Amino acid sequence: MNRLLLIFEGVGMALEAIRSNKVRAALTIAGVAIGVFVVVAMGAVVNGIRASFQQDLQAIGATTFIVQRRSAGINACDGTDEKCPDLRNPPIAFSEWEMIKRLPGIENVIGAIGGNSNFSYKNNRVESVGYDGYSSEWPEVDAADIFPGRNFTKNEHDAGQPVVLVNDTLKTQLFGTSEPIGKPITIDGRQFTVIGIYHPKAGFLKSLQGKGPDTPRAILPLQSAIRHLDAYRNSLTLLVRPRSGAVQSEVMDEVLAATRARRGLKPGMRNNFYLVEQDRLMETFDQLFSAIFSVGLALSAVALLVGGVGVVAIMMISVTERTREIGVRKALGATAATIRWQFLVEAATLTSIGALIGLAIGGLLAWVIRANTVIPATLPLSTVLIALGASAITGVAFGMLPAVRASNLDPIDALRHE
Repeated sequence: MNRLLLIFEGVGMALEAIRSNKVRAALTIAGVAIGVFVVVAMGAVVNGIRASFQQDLQAIGATTFIVQRRSAGINACDGTDEKCPDLRNPPIAFSEWEMIKRLPGIENVIGAIGGNSNFSYKNNRVESVGYDGYSSEWPEVDAADIFPGRNFTKNEHDAGQPVVLVNDTLKTQLFGTSEPIGKPITIDGRQFTVIGIYHPKAGFLKSLQGKGPDTPRAILPLQSAIRHLDAYRNSLTLLVRPRSGAVQSEVMDEVLAATRARRGLKPGMRNNFYLVEQDRLMETFDQLFSAIFSVGLALSAVALLVGGVGVVAIMMISVTERTREIGVRKALGATAATIRWQFLVEAATLTSIGALIGLAIGGLLAWVIRANTVIPATLPLSTVLIALGASAITGVAFGMLPAVRASNLDPIDALRHE
């Protein structure tokens, strides 16, 4: 009970110190608030981006993996770097695509090639529009609704028919409010017929790749992209879907062995192609954003340091102003531990106020991001606890010196203090 009363008394003294030293207290609270805000904002954004990233990967399929020419990840070398060993890797061949399709553990293999072209309809022209050349099974790995219209068929794909699907943004820029289905558009001087409007699901990964709903984009048969738009066939990437119930690692081993054998790679020779599973993509994401979050923590530490220095300053002034009061309390029987506890509570109260302000601002920012972007920013409990813990540690650590000084005052000297 006595300890609880001391807590309330310490909180009351902290509020009185804020009223008496408004500028110093404001600087102290602001420093802590900024530090907590940085931690909370970074945590909310990273947590939201990670959730969106996972949703995009789940849309592709939990066991789907990618076969590609070059490595992926933070440590992957740039394909334009002459020293990059991946430059010597042969491209994924169409014959390898057909071979992988025939493997027993495979449900389907979707081919993908990307490019950029100029799109026009009558007097409306949109330059440098990104497009995806897919095989007809692409809806299996791309969460997108097609309405109105339809997807292209396997026969249209294999024959390289000049048909195209456009997303909402490109449709609006080319056709405005008019009906686009069945109308001819020109792509780099070649005529294509619009057969569908697709609505991509918003996601961080898609937005990062320029495939989000706000970016004009099109999808067309892969063979059409090669035959009519001179798409770079050596950039072929394969998305491999294992059969239902198949173990992903076993199917990947199957693809790895078959592709190595087809390429004539002997035991001990390095792979000249890459298999990338979703765990690898998530690992790359975590590495990247862990580094970003670490920078945020460093900035937060600087702000908390500023707040901590403010705690020392305002608490030292408080000790000086209340020296006589401390002497009276000691003369009446207050122990050094009681005085020390009281001042530590006061210091922790100052930093806690700053922490609550930082949490409130960080929560508001998370709400704004969630409401206006594709990132479902949320405040994870771990981040809130880290922020509150950091502010409490700051208060106790920097409030210790003034608290110890107050508790060590000689009661007789303190009573003589004017």
